[in-house]
Amino acid sequence: MEEFHFQKEMSDKYSLRGRVFTKIREDILAGVYKENEELKEVTLGQELGVSRTPVREALRQLELEGLVSIIPNKGAYVTGITRKDIHDIYAIRSYLEGLCAKWACRYITEEQIEALDETIYLSAFHARRSHHKQLVMLDNKFHDLIYKASGSKILNHVLSDFHHYVERIRKVSLSSTNRASKSIAEHEAILEAIKQRDEELAESLAHEHIMNTIKNISDQGL
Repeated sequence: MEEFHFQKEMSDKYSLRGRVFTKIREDILAGVYKENEELKEVTLGQELGVSRTPVREALRQLELEGLVSIIPNKGAYVTGITRKDIHDIYAIRSYLEGLCAKWACRYITEEQIEALDETIYLSAFHARRSHHKQLVMLDNKFHDLIYKASGSKILNHVLSDFHHYVERIRKVSLSSTNRASKSIAEHEAILEAIKQRDEELAESLAHEHIMNTIKNISDQGL
């Protein structure tokens, strides 16, 4: 694993802990650390270029998120995200994304609509060329724009966190050309409903979009 160095002059402990926490969480979700693997404070500190204190604090925070299990007198072990966790996240997301699209009908700006139109156009362009990395980035952007358009910082925060938890699965899901094309078409339909300020339709389509993703990952045995 590549070493991850932090600026030594950083004096804000909370910011440092936050950076350590983010890095370890990303590595757990990306599969760098496997389920039940021990996370040693000394080793992590050396890899990240920090002392044991921010590592210990980050591990405690990760335990609260359910990604790490700390066993007294033994150590910290990776819990990770199970298949059930992934399906639970998508099921919850389906309702929250629906609510987000509904509220976006009320608060979305013309600038945000233009940004969403551009995102869909670019997604179709990259889908025709099977540029999977760009598709994932644009899919992230589409949903992020909808979250912000909802006008709710709470929904934005919760849904953004959910995206991080299932990012690895989403990459696999969108690698299917068939699913990528359908996903883009679903995005177009959601945006059209939002443009028409049709709250019920936007909510229904956004909910259905996530449910279709659940079906796709199930079909792929994920």
